[in-house]
Amino acid sequence: MQRFQRALTSGLLALAMSAASVFADPAYDPLEGMDADGRIPKVAKDAYVEHPERWRYLPESRIPPGNVFDRFLVSSLVFPVVFFNSDVGAGFGAGMTDIDFRKQRRREFLGAFASYSSEGQQSYSMTWRRWLKQKEVPSGGVLQEERSFVRAAGGYRNTLTRRFFGIGPNAKERNETSYTDQMFWVDVGIAYSLEGVLSDFVVSAGLRSETHWLRGGEVGGVPDSESVGAPFVSARTAKLFEEADRSTIGWVGAGLSWDTRDSVRNPYRGHAISATVDTAVLQGDTRFRSLGAVGSIYTIRADKVFPLPPLLHDGGDAGEEHPPTDSLGVHFRTQLSSGSLPFYARPTLGGSRIQRGYIAGRWRDDALWAAAAEYRFWVIPRGFTVWKNIRVERIGGAVFYEAGGIGSDGIDLFDSRVLHTYGFGGRVTIERAVLFRLDLGFSKEGMNLAAGFGLSF
Repeated sequence: MQRFQRALTSGLLALAMSAASVFADPAYDPLEGMDADGRIPKVAKDAYVEHPERWRYLPESRIPPGNVFDRFLVSSLVFPVVFFNSDVGAGFGAGMTDIDFRKQRRREFLGAFASYSSEGQQSYSMTWRRWLKQKEVPSGGVLQEERSFVRAAGGYRNTLTRRFFGIGPNAKERNETSYTDQMFWVDVGIAYSLEGVLSDFVVSAGLRSETHWLRGGEVGGVPDSESVGAPFVSARTAKLFEEADRSTIGWVGAGLSWDTRDSVRNPYRGHAISATVDTAVLQGDTRFRSLGAVGSIYTIRADKVFPLPPLLHDGGDAGEEHPPTDSLGVHFRTQLSSGSLPFYARPTLGGSRIQRGYIAGRWRDDALWAAAAEYRFWVIPRGFTVWKNIRVERIGGAVFYEAGGIGSDGIDLFDSRVLHTYGFGGRVTIERAVLFRLDLGFSKEGMNLAAGFGLSF
């Protein structure tokens, strides 16, 4: 681990010191294919691809030549990582990314990230992605379809302040206990959109391995989840932790979705309905003993995005590639689990993605449902330059409402207590697929502040 930290730090320093050599190639035009205010004029995408609304245009100005140092601040970046989640506190760190890894015309991405939080969480990870469908535009730039890619990632995380409240809809807030979760994980996968009359459909598959070591938590005034006899720590709770400690899980996943959205990561219109199955085919301790247990999680989700009249801007113009568009996103999901799974792998509500008014891990059981609506609007529709070639594309906000419930099985969900959360947040994009958000959610148990990358749904 120390060797990885030294290598990452050296890489970050090398990139930072290379800023003086940016754009040594005099032929590079930082505004080619883009107006000075960040507006990108449309290209005739329908001349090159079917369903042009699903392809993202990247102008030549966002594909500078040269090595990773020459492309610094446009397609290679070193940036601070700042986040906040109520369960781990404020986090600080650094990220090093190459959006044009191996000079593949923005077809490959490689990133390394390291952070440390005020509650002692350490996180180190690397991720790689290669898009499988890309077209060159003769006048300059490329077209990229977001739905087809291969990916690989891995990392280490040590979180000292995970919370556990029990299993089921009757788990009380006063039953909070704390544990430490030390985890290594590796993940690979593929998604591919079909052709012809089936072009609305996307198939996916993946493999994931994760190993967890659990011990007592470090939340002040909260008992350890493994301490039998402490307040609110039952023999059942202690047994769940004993079974989950030093566990290794090998997951196999597959999915099918019907997706007509104009973007996967920042859609303005369209719908997506998907079904996925993730099966823990290998479960055992860190010595790979007791590998007989098998468990699965089945997920169905549906998303619909409606474009809306602009509230605080003019909505751009018809000749613009990516006009600012206010929208309403509606989301529904249900999850069921079967077989044997450790408690931390069971369906969960709370955190930064769904039921954002509750802390991560607040509600756990073998089944859940959740629904949400989020109004997304832009306040500053045209971006500005932060420094040199680093630009903010646009800034906006969102208000949301969520409902959900958990139960021991699908039938139990019909009688489960309905949980409600609501809130608001901010949105910042560097380009359409690169969105950062900060959300403040409220529930009957208080508020939860969360920051992250990408939309919550």
